[in-house]
Amino acid sequence: MQLLKLVANQVTVGAPLPFNVRDEHGGLLLACGQLVYSDNQLQSLLARGMFADVEEIKALAAGRKVVAQPPTLFARWNHIYWSLDRLAHASQEPAGLQQGCHELADELMAMVRQDPDVAVYQMVRQEAHHYRMYGLTHTVFVAALCQLIAARLEWPAERQRSAVLAALTMNLSILELQARYAVFGRLTQEQRDELRGHPEAAVARLRAAGVADEEWLQAVLEHHEHADGQGYPRGLTAVSELAHLLRLADVFLAKISRREGRPPLDIKEAERQAYAQWPGSPMVAALIKEIGIYPPGELLALASGEKAVVIRRGAGMQTPLVAALTDKRGLPITQTPRRDTAQADYAVKAVEADKTLVTRVPLERLYGLLS
Repeated sequence: MQLLKLVANQVTVGAPLPFNVRDEHGGLLLACGQLVYSDNQLQSLLARGMFADVEEIKALAAGRKVVAQPPTLFARWNHIYWSLDRLAHASQEPAGLQQGCHELADELMAMVRQDPDVAVYQMVRQEAHHYRMYGLTHTVFVAALCQLIAARLEWPAERQRSAVLAALTMNLSILELQARYAVFGRLTQEQRDELRGHPEAAVARLRAAGVADEEWLQAVLEHHEHADGQGYPRGLTAVSELAHLLRLADVFLAKISRREGRPPLDIKEAERQAYAQWPGSPMVAALIKEIGIYPPGELLALASGEKAVVIRRGAGMQTPLVAALTDKRGLPITQTPRRDTAQADYAVKAVEADKTLVTRVPLERLYGLLS
């Protein structure tokens, strides 16, 4: 496939795409017929780099229609962040907000159920383009992690759904503010005041939209409260179980995410801190079991000398399935052969601190969708 880099005037915001939009490796970002919803989404795609198959461009020039490629799971992940963005902007108008929340939750929950390892990979890998849209990606990842923890705790399906809905809507009013903080690392006093008031603002919007699930609303209201009473907005010392789940997932994922002037915290250290903050918590135990010691997205050094990225959790917490990114001399390779770290020749020797090697390989190739 020969790719052509696209420019802004080749895509019309709000109109169906006339071709499949891909990343630099050929991975599908948006299928033909899908929409780019906003200028913000278009600028993010341009900054990341968006491409089209030259043959599809030629077909359009000749008056032929392009066949839409069914969205892959990875394309759906790329798309869902912008579905949340559209929902957040639409939330200024109550009509349709509640239905939009449920549709978004249904799509995310289906994606997580389809492949939990890919969901964890998205959280851990934290691709560079996610940094520019931190508010969106972080919210989606928190919702996905809440689902995984709630499922491991065997919560009823409807309660799992309430957890996902609460996570997706807890930051409705501050998604852009979160992105600004991730990039610039500072806020004005007015923005700090907005931050402290966002739980109540989100609940007000949800109630205006007709949301009547009190557990959902209470979780949104209380997700920044602390046991010592130093949280906000009300300084509570006891919160609902659902609010505790949101806070656990929110804090854990914030710690393993890169921010301006602050590298991501090591996974094991983030798990240790969660255990120390909430000793004996079944939710923390469930989180550690879901994420594991070497989660999908982690870069490892193997006994073979190869460096490899985890793509599947294994039978044991210390024996994941990985895809090699280098040969035994540490040189990058074009193929990504799978290795079972349960085998002595490919046992895990160490976690690699420098993750840049992982970002050079498209996710679709690691999971066998690209050659």
